[in-house]
Formats: sequence, C-alpha cells, structure tokens
Amino acid sequence: MDVTVVGSGPNGLAAAVICARAGLAVRVVEAQPTFGGGARTQADIEFPGVWHDVCSAVHPLAVASPFFAEFDLTARGVQLGVPDISYANPLPGRPAAVAYRDLGRTCAELDHGASWRRLLEPLVVNSDAAVEFMLGDKRSAPGSLLTPARLGLRMLAQGTPAWGLLRGEDARALFSGVAAHAISPLPSLVSAGAGLMLATLAHSVGWPIPTGGSQAIVEALIADLRVHGGEMATDAEVTDPPEGVAVFDTAPTTLLRVYRDTIPDGYAKALRRYQFGPGVAKVDFVLSEDIPWADPRLREAPTLHLGGTRAQMARAEAQVAAGRHAEWPMVLAAVPHLVDPRRRDDDGRRPFWTYAHVPAGSTVDATETVTAVVERFAPGFRDVVVAARAVPAARLADHNANYVGGDISVGANSLWRNMLGPTPALTPWRTPIPKAYLCSAATPPGAGVHGMAGYYAARTLLRHEFGITEMPRLWP
Repeated sequence: MDVTVVGSGPNGLAAAVICARAGLAVRVVEAQPTFGGGARTQADIEFPGVWHDVCSAVHPLAVASPFFAEFDLTARGVQLGVPDISYANPLPGRPAAVAYRDLGRTCAELDHGASWRRLLEPLVVNSDAAVEFMLGDKRSAPGSLLTPARLGLRMLAQGTPAWGLLRGEDARALFSGVAAHAISPLPSLVSAGAGLMLATLAHSVGWPIPTGGSQAIVEALIADLRVHGGEMATDAEVTDPPEGVAVFDTAPTTLLRVYRDTIPDGYAKALRRYQFGPGVAKVDFVLSEDIPWADPRLREAPTLHLGGTRAQMARAEAQVAAGRHAEWPMVLAAVPHLVDPRRRDDDGRRPFWTYAHVPAGSTVDATETVTAVVERFAPGFRDVVVAARAVPAARLADHNANYVGGDISVGANSLWRNMLGPTPALTPWRTPIPKAYLCSAATPPGAGVHGMAGYYAARTLLRHEFGITEMPRLWP
C-alpha cells in the first residue's frame, strides 16, 4: 500500500481521493463503524425515518472551497439546497436580524444597513478571491493584494475593540453570531476571520444543506475514491505505524499513541503540550411540527444563532473560555427539513439540530439549557418536542476521536495555529516523523468541511514522497 489515510472525515477523504487519482494505492481506515468523521448522518434510534447530522449540518464551503469547487459535488449528484435565508439571529424584545442570501434585502431590514453593506459588499463582490485567501496555505502569494488587504482591515476592525465600527444592535448580533462559529473569545482575530468568510458566503453562494444530510458529501468522495481503486475499512483503529506513507485525519496527539518512542523528542514534547479548546454539547431533537418562532420570518430560516445580542454572546464566550458554563450559552441550530423535506418521516416528525458552547470536557446534558434558549424566542417549543438525544462534550469523542473534550475544532482556535499548524512549521502537514503527515482541522486552514487541509497534505506528500509535482484533476 502506497498511502494509508487514518480517519475518514472530509479532509482525510480529500487526501485519499487526490492520492488515488495520482495513481497511488490508497487505503482509508476508520475506527468508527461508519465513514465520514464530522460529516455523518444517522437515523434516530426511535424514529428511523428521522435523520440527524452527527456533527456538521450546513455547508457553505462545500460549494465555495477550491477543493470542492473543482471536485463539483452537484455534477456527482449531490443536491445542495440553497435557502433564501442563510442564517438568522433572534433578538430579545425586538425583531430578529436576518442574513438573506440577497445582500440588498438584508441591508434593507437592518437598522443601519449601510454599515453592513460597507463591511461585506467589497468581499461579496470578490467572494472567490476572499475564500481563496482565507482557505489558502498561508505560504503562497495571493493573486491579488486588494482582497487580502480588505480582509485584513476588516479583521482588525471586527477582531478588536474597534468592532463598534459596525453600527446597529441587530447588525452587530448578526455578525457576532456567525463569528462565534470559531468558538473563541469575542472579539478576536480568529473569530473575525471566520465571521467574515462565512458572512461573505452567506451573500454569495448561500449556506446550502445537502439533501439526505451531510453524509451525501461523504458518499460522493467515497464513490470517487473507489472508482480510482481506493480501499476502505471501518472498525479499524490504528495502534501501530501503517506501512508506507500515512496521512492522519486525526488530532495531532494521536501520533503519540501510534508512534510512541520513535517520535523525535522535541516533536513529542510539543505534541504533549498541544492544547484543545472549549467544547460543544450536542442535542438532536425530534419535533412533531415546526418551531413556533415569535418572529414569523424565522420559520423560513434553516440556520439560527441563538446567542442573543453581541454583548450577551461575548459574555457567554468569555465564561466558557474561562471554564464556566454560561447561563445563556451560544447555541447554534439548524432546521434541515426546511430545505430537504425528505428529512421528515411519514408521520411528519422532523429533526432539529443544535449544539451549545460549553467548557472543555463538560459532562452536562444540555437538553434543558438549549430548550430554555429556544423557548425565549419560540414560546411553546417544548410542546412540539417528541424526543431529545443529548451528547455531552465529554462524550463527543465516543463518536469522533478527534473531538477531545468536545472540541470540534481539534485544537484551541487561534490565528497562529490556523497559520502555523499544531506545532510551528514551514510545512505543517508534514511531521518530523518519517512518512507521517497530518491533514485534520488541526492544520491550516483550520476547521470546516472544505477539504483543503487534505488537499495541502496530499500535495505535500505527493511531492516529497513520490516526486509528483502536478496535482491530478478532480473532475471528471
């Protein structure tokens, strides 16, 4: 076997697809009984016609990332439903803030729409360049300096106390909710970067939801891999170094267990010091009917940020970063059947996907906390809940070993880690261990279903291990 990929998340599968298309013998091994890592979908344990996304549910980067743009999911039969509302942020005591795919409509409904337009329109117009830079390897010169300069200035504004330059309580909440995807204190440069990229995509490609759940993306990658001779195995935990070249779509600390005393001392010490960040507590609900949102526009919003105002979100994120549970935590939610009606069963039951930000390793069942947060904006929500499936942060690693303590970013989020990797290196996808590479979200460009960490790892190993300098085509 030329290449063994350990872990079958989107990054691992991206690396496997590229290596197989380059003519190498590739095998993907997965410790779980199903493939997909953070992009899996599974039936409810009691209502099998209702399907829950295990981790990720909404996928703007499945359209916009350079890897998936070339791989072309839609040409492979993956249906990506793009709603008119990309995301919405309910607010206490006033109408919600809504990010429509239409930038003009969004601005028209905000108190200070001109401020939102100034922040995002230059990036929306140049969305491809913005995404290419944000998901770049941070080691290649950008094709144009104008878009990176615009991004940099806006990151400084929204990632520092200057974030007050964005006017309007509704607009500030709308941006803070999307920035909080980074699970980082607010404001910070890393949260500002994530917020700018995701908010830009909200108005350019939208925030699509795959028909059939996130697993549809995984199945498209697996199908291509098998066509090109790739092998796959589940229930296969790796405890010893694989033969040939190994690519780990895992937490970096996994290398300590696999390579043990063969790891160079300095690298082993760095891995032992590796820091994970706060966690998330997952709650998948089964509902009997739609959520009775007080603001009727929210009934058409498949993605919701339920953290309240900017000040409330900042307070909650600070508490979680300090290791305390917030009374009103940041809650992210998705209502996938609004885009994919087949997610409902024959009796009309439907999934409601949520997670709450919590301290690392939290053992708290977040069902009541999340229910109370939704009730703030949808009185009567409890009455439509048929069942709730809670996974505390401490147990997320049972479903995906990368999520240590519930950290879905596979490491504490910081601008430096997103640029330099889990240990500072010129080539962070290549480790000091001979023939061992990393391609997980711990490597640049960081978390998200974009496949780019897998792309950069594959590019690196093809060059260093096999002398292949030309990347293979991804479609057809």
